[in-house]
Amino acid sequence: MSHNSFGRLYRFTTWGESHGPAIGCVIDGCPPGVFLDEERIQTCLDRRRPGQNKFVTQRDEADRMRILSGLFEGHTTGTPICIMIENTDQRSKDYGEIANQFRPGHADYTYWAKYGIRDYRGGGRASARETASRVAAGAVAQQLLEHVLGPVTARAAVVSVGDIKAEKRDFDAPYRNDFFFADQDMVPQLEEYLAAIRKSGSSIGAKLAMRISGVPAGLGDPVADRLDARLAGAMMSINAVKSVEIGAGVDAARLTGEQNADEMKRDGDGIVFLDNHAGGVLGGISSGQPITVGIALKPTSSIQVPGQSIDVMGEEAEVVTTGRHDPCVGLRAVPIAEAMLALVLIDHALRHRGQNGDVVSTTPII
Repeated sequence: MSHNSFGRLYRFTTWGESHGPAIGCVIDGCPPGVFLDEERIQTCLDRRRPGQNKFVTQRDEADRMRILSGLFEGHTTGTPICIMIENTDQRSKDYGEIANQFRPGHADYTYWAKYGIRDYRGGGRASARETASRVAAGAVAQQLLEHVLGPVTARAAVVSVGDIKAEKRDFDAPYRNDFFFADQDMVPQLEEYLAAIRKSGSSIGAKLAMRISGVPAGLGDPVADRLDARLAGAMMSINAVKSVEIGAGVDAARLTGEQNADEMKRDGDGIVFLDNHAGGVLGGISSGQPITVGIALKPTSSIQVPGQSIDVMGEEAEVVTTGRHDPCVGLRAVPIAEAMLALVLIDHALRHRGQNGDVVSTTPII
């Protein structure tokens, strides 16, 4: 299986399967001499960790990470950083009945068609378990971003679950509730809604909104490696994500040119934009405005409602998924999305520093 790596200069590779002995990542391209706070990495993993409430999978993984290489006396050495996370709560027996069946909505059939072999236990590499490795790599990237660019903050929040839509978008609210929801006042309503979904044995989709502040103008490239294209690709690589929007997104299609234009004016010694329909990226390059991204995630495919499918012999089969699964996979996507934002940004920041580090613009900046 190829293409398990992300990034150009800051490059990381994830490894391991859902029911294997461990998962992890190898990070290459991290500059030497940067202090890494290991507790901050663990805190990010704890936010993504399963089994913390009844509305996420009850697989109870501690997700304690170990840094095996690339660090000496708390500082990066410039060599590859290897992070390992042990799997300790696998229940492979839950998947015995579907070993030869293709679960609807899963990657079972496409993996079989491509490789002729698949690890049916929890989906193998297709499992969202893989994203713990991304969160670890992203936590390193976030600290490196602060070292290279200063205070850059990537925040995400769940803004809708099924028919429940946040009336407020508070990016601090996800730190105060178990649902990573943007509207703290609506959490009781959301909890009641999810309880009904869970009781029915089904699942539901969700939408996330993201905001990155502190990114200077100039990151990205204008044609083949646009910053917004890289952000969109990173988001689409997350399990269950089905669409991505940058800035106004699909709403830009109903705006006029003057409505969509992000006009500019002088403000003292700097400049300000009068709006941000572009989402902080113009011509594939960051404008200095907050970068805004939205994603939509499909309902969890693992449900207890019987579904029609086929088996490896091509015979029809009724599939009922057992095991421990999220009634709404979007709830745990927040720290994953934040990690992918940081990973894209640090890669572009390091490349910009290497190629354009001596460029001095005389135009006032934001």
